[in-house]
Amino acid sequence: MQARRASRELALILFSQLDKNIDKYKDEDFDSIVLKSVRTLISSSSDEISLVASELNEIKNQIIEYENNHPDNLQRPIDIDNIPVKIKLTSDFEAQVDKMLQSAEKTLGALDIAELATLSSNSDVKEYISQICKEYRTHKDEIDKMISEFAFGWDIERLFKIDKDILRISITELVFIKDAPHKVVIDEALELAKKYSTDDSPSFINGILARVVERYV
Repeated sequence: MQARRASRELALILFSQLDKNIDKYKDEDFDSIVLKSVRTLISSSSDEISLVASELNEIKNQIIEYENNHPDNLQRPIDIDNIPVKIKLTSDFEAQVDKMLQSAEKTLGALDIAELATLSSNSDVKEYISQICKEYRTHKDEIDKMISEFAFGWDIERLFKIDKDILRISITELVFIKDAPHKVVIDEALELAKKYSTDDSPSFINGILARVVERYV
């Protein structure tokens, strides 16, 4: 994971913790919130890995039980090792395979969080998060006005908070920081939307950011 990508994701987590009155936050408050958020993520990640291990162990025990109770092995003497048996892909075992795939996804997510937590202490990452927060705090009214301008038919107060926060971070970068290619900022905004929001969010966010670039950048 690149430092800037980590900065954007951590900034999104930070924004989720802020209330509407961002003016009341001091610069050091942003660092404190990021630190607390990362600790929460690490704890959640640890719990997820423990759950995955438990689920995989349960699947293993079910396979062992299936083998023990197979007719070929029920007829064998107790002191003789089991004969390996074929496992039919019944709906039960298909469900177990699906469960293993889900566990793998959870593990990858936990590793992603671990990498994010490690990068959170990187000075470049911390500095860029702080820059995003400060610029948004300074220009929040302009940024929210841009969102309202292009969110046709939507009241900004009724948008999903996660979508608003992704847009706020991206517009801050595009219009006021101007330190990364437009395509990179937009692409990573869409990745955050895919990861954290609804199926419809990426296209909605892409449309607004494209109009922001066209009009203001």
